[in-house]
Amino acid sequence: MSNPVPVFGLIDCNSFYASCERVFRPDLAKVPIVVLSNNDGCVIARSYDAKPFVKMGEPYFQIKQKLKQHGIVPFSSNYALYGDMSERVMTMIESMVPAVEVYSIDEAFVDLSGIDGLDALGRQIRAKVLRCTGIPVGVGIAHTKTLAKLANHTAKRLQAQTGGVVNITDPLKRDWVLRNTDVAEVWGVGRRMKMHLNGLGINTAMDLAKADPWTLRKNFSVVIEKTARELAGTSCLALDDPDPPKQEICCSRMFGKRLTELAPIKEAVATYMMRASEKLRAQGSLCKKIRVSIRTGMFNPEEAKYANGVVIDLPYPTDDVRSLTRMAVEAVDHVYRPGFRYSKAEVMLLNLCQPGEYTEDLFVTSQPSSSTRLMGVLDEINQRWGRGTLRPASVPTNPDWGMRREMMSQSYTTRLDQLWRVSCS
Repeated sequence: MSNPVPVFGLIDCNSFYASCERVFRPDLAKVPIVVLSNNDGCVIARSYDAKPFVKMGEPYFQIKQKLKQHGIVPFSSNYALYGDMSERVMTMIESMVPAVEVYSIDEAFVDLSGIDGLDALGRQIRAKVLRCTGIPVGVGIAHTKTLAKLANHTAKRLQAQTGGVVNITDPLKRDWVLRNTDVAEVWGVGRRMKMHLNGLGINTAMDLAKADPWTLRKNFSVVIEKTARELAGTSCLALDDPDPPKQEICCSRMFGKRLTELAPIKEAVATYMMRASEKLRAQGSLCKKIRVSIRTGMFNPEEAKYANGVVIDLPYPTDDVRSLTRMAVEAVDHVYRPGFRYSKAEVMLLNLCQPGEYTEDLFVTSQPSSSTRLMGVLDEINQRWGRGTLRPASVPTNPDWGMRREMMSQSYTTRLDQLWRVSCS
């Protein structure tokens, strides 16, 4: 029996960060929203009704008055909330389809091969995700991943007509979408590539689908060749397997203000190491080396500039936050120099390995089993009661050097003391 023709779906959350903010703020259902980057720097997300007035990347300090003028509500980024809501969305999707590839925090490819009633299934997925999480999504369905991405774009662009679900497995519907989509909207075609393609007379997605793949490969790359083949209906991109464990883990942040003293810099490094070690244990890895670095701001001509880092070999591979934090904090002494105004610290976990992937030395101490059990209990408590419920003593709760997030919403789903409260009066 021949294998069924592949069918892919792309499920993408609509204005994800803004939608997360609206879930617990129904009063903002029809109010335009923007979300800001770290330290309330610039716009990184916009609700659909804010897009006509605000560009991505605009600095917040330059547009405060414009936001007030148009009634746009700004929010500081709340990554704990967004990450948790993403996990809930993906869990809903996984319960309804055979296989899922989480492509980013707000979108996932799914395998729909051999399934009947695709339009109805798309509507069911959309309804269940909205009902169970409050997040609206668009669903695109096609025979290739690139076409599914294009179908999803059409579902959002023509939401009033499509209801947020577009199935272009039918060749007539596929061709209509291709003819009516600018080549710049095709997955993987950026602004520079659009200019090159326009120079060859390729202006729409249909033009790219009909272009000679070998000529595209010769003039550009194999990526553009595969894109053209996918638009023409030939599947070149399979559903990816889950990502393998990372070989490096990095945690870095800009401070909320310039730091000149050693003590708060050590607090920051300890805080970043706590987060990095959580990621390390989440993928079941151990760490053999760490790198700690600090630097000043690099763009103010009136400030003295300095940057330095140090690599520390650990006595044995470990995931114990206590050992990692102690080594990282001690490393700060080697790179800190007085007289500078520091703006950022970075912690990197290097030479990662899985338990059993390294040869243990009979004459060298290894991580005791009690540490492994303790880290398991630590993670279990923090997962149940919220990050930071248990933490190293060197990690402060509300440091004055923390990121500026003056407009951050509550952590409605990850902290017991910030649960959504409903008044019965």
